[in-house]
Amino acid sequence: MTHPTYPSPVLPDVRAAARRLGRRRFLTVTGAAAVLAFTTHLPSAHASPVDPRVLADDPFTLGVASGDPRPDSVVLWTRLAVRPYEPDSGLPAAPLPVDWEIAEDEHFRRVVRRGTAVAHPEFHHAVHLEPDGLAPGRDYWYRFRSGRFVSPVGHTRTAPAPDARPTALRLGLAACQAYHQGYFTAHRHLAEDDLDAVVHLGDYLYEYAVDAAGGDRRYTDRTLPAHFDREAVTLADYRMRYALYKTDPDLAAAHAAHPWIVTWDDHETENNYAGDVPEDNPDNAIPPEEFLLRRAAAYRAYWENMPLRAPQRPTGADMRLYRRLRYGRLAQLDVLDTRQYRSDQANGDGWKRPGPELDDPGRTMLGAAQERWLTDGWRTSDTRWQVVAQQVVLSPRRDRPGDDYLVSMDAWDGYPAARERFLAGAEAAGVANLVVLTGDVHVHYGLDIPRRADRPEAGTAGVEIVTTSIASGGDGADRPDNYDDLRAANPHLRFYNGRRGYVRLTLQADQLRADYLTLPWVTRPGAPATVAARLVSAAGDPGLTVA
Repeated sequence: MTHPTYPSPVLPDVRAAARRLGRRRFLTVTGAAAVLAFTTHLPSAHASPVDPRVLADDPFTLGVASGDPRPDSVVLWTRLAVRPYEPDSGLPAAPLPVDWEIAEDEHFRRVVRRGTAVAHPEFHHAVHLEPDGLAPGRDYWYRFRSGRFVSPVGHTRTAPAPDARPTALRLGLAACQAYHQGYFTAHRHLAEDDLDAVVHLGDYLYEYAVDAAGGDRRYTDRTLPAHFDREAVTLADYRMRYALYKTDPDLAAAHAAHPWIVTWDDHETENNYAGDVPEDNPDNAIPPEEFLLRRAAAYRAYWENMPLRAPQRPTGADMRLYRRLRYGRLAQLDVLDTRQYRSDQANGDGWKRPGPELDDPGRTMLGAAQERWLTDGWRTSDTRWQVVAQQVVLSPRRDRPGDDYLVSMDAWDGYPAARERFLAGAEAAGVANLVVLTGDVHVHYGLDIPRRADRPEAGTAGVEIVTTSIASGGDGADRPDNYDDLRAANPHLRFYNGRRGYVRLTLQADQLRADYLTLPWVTRPGAPATVAARLVSAAGDPGLTVA
């Protein structure tokens, strides 16, 4: 079994770092890494773990999680926090031992792996484990212990063997869960669903302020601490924001029920940021160095709180999140990052008329290295389905019929050359069954991806399954105000619904099926989930139809 170590810098408060260095010095450093170097240190090899019996209260308030399943291993995660809404989580600034075990049954009569990890304060007492030697394509249960406290039991599932031919792969697709805009009831239904894994497509949290009443949750029985009522900027801010989200019982249940495969979008750092460019930066008043400090804090907190493997551990303001998973001969899943490497949005962002700036072939959504990695992976794949998990809508999307339409500068419509390279790469690699998974827009879409955005007669390159939000946007509506315009302007849009919910995606050798589940409300708890539509697409003949 492996016990990876994760040395990493302790990030400073962004504003405090600027003050300590002085404004002139801060603006003249070559990058965020130079600033971080002033405060970098590793967990001490000489720091002895303290006796976990010092814990007087339950440290497993944030639950457990697993992720990134392989045929012989899976990531196991927890983070110790006695008082999760405090910066130090109510824990000593010292390492704490955490015992763990993984079993073939939920009662732990057949334990197959066990060991002891160390939860370091430098990582906010997070634990990432990668137990290996597991059997492919089977269920496991796991738990942690520290002192006299035992964590909730989590369930996970390994991927099939590389040459296996599973009859089906069932994925739950989730995205966009603004805590202050509603309850995470969809996660409770997702936890009870029969899935191989959950794919979270971004906006796991929102950096926006959450008032004492919990926003639209309208608490009557408790009050949130005042430090949540401001935008998250510093490492401490982001860490406590994750604590707020992870104490939600429905989200915790979904993590404990299934392995998760995660990627971020923008709100894990800041709305609509692009690479090293913040959302609002008139006249370049905020230098890249300053924003990259914030990005480093956000990336660090993301890694600490997600079930990710050692290669995903960030270095300063950089984190390689794109990676590849495989489900036997049935599906290859490429997880993309459309935020860290993209060019700045054109035309001042927002919904705009397409203009000459969009035609620049140098504009990128993925960056050159990630583009090459993706197309190389397609060329060597021998699986039936090529599934791409990413963030923003890939398919063309005009806001209205006619010639005076607008398109989103933040989605792939704002990066047409990058989209052309994406689709050309798939075509050149001979990808016959392309499935793009998308979040971001707080609505359900089922889209046929045109091979050429300006030539519908060129045919369909694949299908795009867009999942609505878990809570962002409030209750929503079955037919949003722009329903008629969007359907009329985009004939490749096969389904559109504006309620909250998630998608259950089933891949089989001969077809895919997307069940779009919706909830009638999220601004109060307890909503039922129903299948609003079921769309299918045949293998080798891409195009969504209503089943």
